[in-house]
Amino acid sequence: MGWLSLAIWTPIAIGAVLLLLGRDSQAPLVRWIALIGSVVSLLVTLPLYSGFRLGTAEMQFVEKTSWIERFNVNYHLGVDGISVWFVMLTAFMTVIVVIAGWQVVQRRVNQYMAAFLILSGLMIGVFSALDGVLFYVFFEATLIPMYLIIGIWGGPNKIYAAFKFFLYTLLGSLLTLVAFIYLYTRSGGSFDILTWHALPLSGTAQTLLFFALFAAFAVKVPMWPVHTWLPDVHVEAPTGGSAVLAAIMLKLGAYGFLRFSLPILPDASREWAWLMIGLSLIAVIYVGLVALVQQDMKKLVAYSSVAHMGFVTLGFFIFNDMGISGGLVQMIAHGFVSGAMFLCIGVLYDRVHSREISAYGGVVSKMPRFTTFALLFAMANCGLPGTAGFVGEWMVILGAVKANFWIGLLAATALILGASYTLWMFKRVYFGPVTNDNVRQLTDINAREFLMLSLLAIAVLWMGLYPKPFTDVMDASVENLIKQVAVSKLN
Repeated sequence: MGWLSLAIWTPIAIGAVLLLLGRDSQAPLVRWIALIGSVVSLLVTLPLYSGFRLGTAEMQFVEKTSWIERFNVNYHLGVDGISVWFVMLTAFMTVIVVIAGWQVVQRRVNQYMAAFLILSGLMIGVFSALDGVLFYVFFEATLIPMYLIIGIWGGPNKIYAAFKFFLYTLLGSLLTLVAFIYLYTRSGGSFDILTWHALPLSGTAQTLLFFALFAAFAVKVPMWPVHTWLPDVHVEAPTGGSAVLAAIMLKLGAYGFLRFSLPILPDASREWAWLMIGLSLIAVIYVGLVALVQQDMKKLVAYSSVAHMGFVTLGFFIFNDMGISGGLVQMIAHGFVSGAMFLCIGVLYDRVHSREISAYGGVVSKMPRFTTFALLFAMANCGLPGTAGFVGEWMVILGAVKANFWIGLLAATALILGASYTLWMFKRVYFGPVTNDNVRQLTDINAREFLMLSLLAIAVLWMGLYPKPFTDVMDASVENLIKQVAVSKLN
C-alpha cells in the first residue's frame, strides 16, 4: 500500500474501530485511540513532503489499480505541488480537532471522534484522486460525516443547518457528475483527469462545462451569492465542525477550480474570468462589510471566511504565477487562521455558553495567556506581516496589480476591512472593564487548550516568517497550470 492510500485509509480504519466502542463508559479509551490514530495519520503524510521532488509538475506517489473495469474506472491516486500541502493540512487539523473535543464532547464520544477521522480520510481522498469517479465519490462522501457532526452535536437549530448544508452542496454536485460523464464520452471512455486535461473541446461545450463545475465548486468555496448556507452552518456546528469546515472543506471547491476548470476548460476560464473576478471582489468587499455588523462571533468569522476565500478565487482567475501561488498560500494560511479563530471562540463558549460579543468584555484580565493566542490569530486574520495571513493576501494583491491596477486596488481594501471587523470584535470581547459575572468567573486555558493553540500558533508564525517551503513545492505545478490555461483547446 502506498503512502497516499495509507493517508486516506488509516484514519478511516481507526474511525471504523471507534464505532465499535459504543458505550460512553469507554469514552477515555475512545479519546486516546482517536488521538493516537490522528497522530499516526499525520505521520504517514510526512513522507509525501520529505520525498517530494521539487522542480517537476508531474504527479508523484502515483498509485493505480483497476476498480470498475467495465467503465474504465480506476483507483488512481497522485499528488503534485498544488495538492500535497492540503493532504498534510487535513491530517494536521484532524489532530487539533481531536484535542479540542477531548473534554467538551461527553455523549456519543466514539461517534464524534470517528466522524472526524473518517471525514479526514475522505477529504485526503478528494485531494489525491486522479480518476473522475473516484474524485466524485470522495467529494460527495465528505458530506455524510459533516452532516452528522452538525446534526447530532450542533446547536438549537442544528437540523435546519445540517439540511441546508447538505442540500446546497449536493444539488451543485449533481451537475458536476453530468460534466464528468460528458468528458468520459468525449475522451473515448476515460475517467482519467490528466487525460481530460489534454482533451480538445468546442467553445460552447467548454462554457456549459464551466458553469456545471462552477455550480459545485462555487457553493463549496463558497462564493458570493451562494454563500448564505455558511454562516448558518457555522453558528450551529460544534467547535470542531466549524474548524474543519473552515480549514479544509471550503478548500475542496477552490481545489476543484485548479484541478478541473482551469486546465480542462482554459478558453471558457479566460472568457468568464471577468465574472469570477467580479464575484470574488464582491465577496472581498461586500461580505467584509457584512462581517463588520455581526454581533455573533461565529457569524463574524464565518463571513470573514467568505471574504478571505474571495481572495483565493481572485488569485486563481488573474492568470499569473503570483496570483495563483498567492491563492494557494492563502488557502493554507486560511486553514490555520480560521481554524484557530473558531477554536478560540469555542474556548470562550465552553465557559460562558454564549457567542454574542455583548456577553463579554475584559476577558484579558481573567485569561491573559489565552488572550495572547487570540491576539496573534486576530492579527493573522487582519493580514499582519510576519503571520500566515499576510503572505497569501500580499501575493494575490501583487498579482492583481500586475494584471490590472484597479483590481489590485479594490482587493487591497480587504486588508482595511479585515482589520476593521477583527479588531472591533477583539476590542469588545477582550479589552475594557469586566462587565458581568460570567467573565468574572472565567479561568485561563488549561494544558490541553494551551497545546492545541500552541500548535496552531507555531504554524501561523512559521508560514508567516518563512513561507519558502510552501512556495517551493508549488512553483513548478503553478507554472505548468499557467501554461495549460494559456493554450487554447478549441477543436
